[in-house]
Parts: sequence; structure tokens; C-alpha cells
Amino acid sequence: MNQNSLAQQAWQWLERELDRWSHAGLQAQFWWRDDDASDSSTALDRLLRLAQERQVPLALAVIPAGLQAGLIDSLKNQSLVTVLQHGYAHRNHAAKGQRKLELGGLLQSDRIASELKLGRQTLAREFGDRFVAALVPPWNRIDDAAIEALPELGFSGISTMKARRAAHPAPGLLQVNAHLDPINWRHDSGFLGIYPAIAILVQHLIARRSGYRDIDEPSGILSHHLVQNDATWRFLDDLLQFLNAHPAAAFVAADSIWNN
Repeated sequence: MNQNSLAQQAWQWLERELDRWSHAGLQAQFWWRDDDASDSSTALDRLLRLAQERQVPLALAVIPAGLQAGLIDSLKNQSLVTVLQHGYAHRNHAAKGQRKLELGGLLQSDRIASELKLGRQTLAREFGDRFVAALVPPWNRIDDAAIEALPELGFSGISTMKARRAAHPAPGLLQVNAHLDPINWRHDSGFLGIYPAIAILVQHLIARRSGYRDIDEPSGILSHHLVQNDATWRFLDDLLQFLNAHPAAAFVAADSIWNN
């Protein structure tokens, strides 16, 4: 089977699964998160234009220590965009042989707390009500001890990757993750491919509908505007259009998820 046939089959598979949600009287909620923002760029402009054209709410994970005036200016009139906190400086503090990690590893807990608090204050000051106090750990990793401290630091949410193990990993903290990352990080950050990308999304939808995964966790679409290639951009656009057109699919904004 050629690639075009596989792609067509994948879209049909997604449509059939959403049809099952519809026939069951259910609505499948989705949300869109983009990571690693700190400044304005042509890639950011493209991202914001896509959100406006498709009228899909976008949660932009911003690195506080790298925040530039260009990003603040770019978001001023973007009513569909909310801001999440992407760690503090996106620096790796992992021990030798450990996977990349900012919020843990060799960094002491008091330093983690002080940086996260400073980052939250910075984003709240610059973005006001548009800032949602939900943390997106760099590389989607964080030590358990750091998670437990988040509510005391003023965070009401956390978002990592793949289906959550618990809706509330700490008292007062709601976890809502991303589930589909269409970038193939192991091969030059190219596009994962239509069939495998949609398969990830459909599998999460099936797991939610069947009760194997938490049906109340929206299926999260993750993008990285600074690194994705044209094939990934095209897929993202097609996916947003496809989901907007299906009556059983609905996008939710981050401030609705975390009741900002």
C-alpha cells in the first residue's frame, strides 16, 4: 500500500472513531499546546496565523527566563492564545546518564522552587489574565518532589506527555497532558507521518471511549513552531480543519481546562 493510500485510510479511521463517539452521545474534547516560545519569529507568526485561520484556541508554553519583548508584543491582540509556564530557563540539570531534565536532577529543591515562583510571577505580570498557572516541564519531565510542591508555589495545573496516571498528582493540581506529537525527534525532527500520527490520536480516543483511559482528559495535540518542517505544518493544519468539521470533536482552551 502506498503512502497516499495509507494517509487516506488514516483519516477514515479517525472519522470512524469520532463517529462512534457521536453515536454514543459523547463529545471528544481536544486541546492544542505549543512549546518553547520566548520571542517573536516568522515561525511564531505562522503559528498565530494558523490559530486565527482555524479559530482554534492555542496554549503557548513560554520559557520565563528567555522571555523577550517581541513575544509580548506578538500576543497582545491574540484572543485565542493563553500562556502556560514552560519551566524556567529550559536548562538541563540531569545527572550523567540521565535523560534531560530541568526540574530535578542535580538542581536542589529550593532552587527549583525559587525559579518556578519567579517564572510564574514574570508571566503573570507580563500576560495578566491570559496567563494560566499551569506548568509545562521542559522535555515533559519533572521530579515527583517538585510536582508535590507546585500548589504551594501557586500552580493549579501541570501538563506533560501521554495519558495521565492520575487527574490530580497532588492536591489542588490538575494534570492534562499532550498525547500526539507529530515530530519524529529521532530522525532530524522531521514529520512522523500521517498514518502513525493519526494512529496515536485514534488509540487515545479509543482508550478514552472504552474506559481504559480517563475519558475526561482532553486529547492533546502538541506542536513545536520553532523546529517543525513544512510537512508537519501541513498535517497540523489538516488535523485542525478535520476536527473542527466533525460534530463529535470540540476544542477547549487552557483557561477553561484550568478554570483560570
